Amino acid sequence: MNLRIAGMGWVTPLGRGIDSVWDRLLRGDHATAETISDSVSNKAYSGFRVPSETLKDLPPHPRLRRASAISRFAAAAGLDALTQARSTIGEIDMERMALIFAVSNGGVIYTKRFYHDVVESGAQAASPLLFPETVFNAPASHLAAILGIAGASYTIVGDGAVGVLAAKMAADVIENERLDGCLIVGAEEADWLLCDAYHKWRLLKKEPPIELFQDPPGGMILSEGAGAMLLARKGAVEIEAIDAGGNFSRQREASTIVGQILHRLAAEGACIVASANGTFVDLAESAAIERELPHAIVYGPKQALGESVGASALWQVVAAAQALQAKRLPQISAPIGGGRVGDQIPCRRAIALSCGLNQQAAGLRLSI
Repeated sequence: MNLRIAGMGWVTPLGRGIDSVWDRLLRGDHATAETISDSVSNKAYSGFRVPSETLKDLPPHPRLRRASAISRFAAAAGLDALTQARSTIGEIDMERMALIFAVSNGGVIYTKRFYHDVVESGAQAASPLLFPETVFNAPASHLAAILGIAGASYTIVGDGAVGVLAAKMAADVIENERLDGCLIVGAEEADWLLCDAYHKWRLLKKEPPIELFQDPPGGMILSEGAGAMLLARKGAVEIEAIDAGGNFSRQREASTIVGQILHRLAAEGACIVASANGTFVDLAESAAIERELPHAIVYGPKQALGESVGASALWQVVAAAQALQAKRLPQISAPIGGGRVGDQIPCRRAIALSCGLNQQAAGLRLSI
C-alpha cells in the first residue's frame, strides 16, 4: 500500500488547526463543557461545542450561507487539509481528487428541527431550506462544491469507526480510479436529541471529567467538530495498513474483535491512540491491549476532546500522525500499558484503534 497523509485538518472544542490543537493537548488542556438543553424538555446535558470564533474566517461561499454547522465544520477541516497538503506536495489538481465524507448522526438534528416546525406551526411553516440538511450526504455536496472537487464524491454512515472505514475506501478509490488522491472528512454536531438518545442507552455522563479505562466505566460526553486528511502518494506519514475490522453483536464481544484487529496491526514499539471514551469501549480496548501489546504506550484523546462519533476516528489518526512527527504524546490521567506518556517517545509507528458504540470496530497503522 503506497498511501500517505499529505495534509490534515482539525476542528475541535479546543479550537481549529493541527498545531494549535496539538499544543493545547500537550499542555494538558481539556475542552470546557456547555449545557445543552431543549425547549420541549426539562432535561439538560453537558457537551463540548466548537467555539464560535473558530469558523469566522471561512470563505464567503453561497453554499455556507444557510449550511448546517456540521457542513461548516467539514468545510473548515477540509480547507485546512488542502492548505497543508499544498505546502507539502505542491499544487493539487482538484479534478483528479475524490471526496469521502464520514458521518454518524448527521442530519438527525435538522430532521428534528424540520418536523418540530411542522408540529408546532403547521405544514406550511417548516422552512424548505431546512429539508436538504436532513440528508446525510448534504455536507459532502457542500464540500465538493466549495472545494471544486469534480471527481467521485461519497458519504459513509457509521459509528465511531467510520473514519477508518472511509480511509479503507479511499485507498480502493485511489487505486481503482487512478486518482491523485482522496480527501476524507469526518464531522459531527452536538445536539440535545443526540445527548438524550445516548443518555437512554446509559452511555452518557452528566458532567466532566471523562475518566478513561475505569472499571466500571463512568460514561462519556458528546462533542462536535471535524477532522480531515488528504490521502495521496506523497506525504510525511505513511499508512502502512488498514484493518476494516468487523462487527460485534454484544458489548462483551467487543474485546474479541478489537483484539483481532490489534493482533493484525501489531508492530514492535508501536504506540496506540485508543478510542476509549468512558464507556464499555475502554474495557474492550484495555483487555485487547493487555493481550496483544501489553508494553505499548497508550493515549486516549477523547479524555480532552470528548466523543465526536463521526469525527472521532479521524481525530485519532491526526493525533497518531502528530505523535509520530513530534515524537511525543500528551499525558492522560489513567494510562495503561508500559512507558511514560507526555515524554519523548521512540516510536516510528502508531496504531489508531477505533471501537464504535454501534458495534463497529476497525483500525489502521501509521509509520514515519
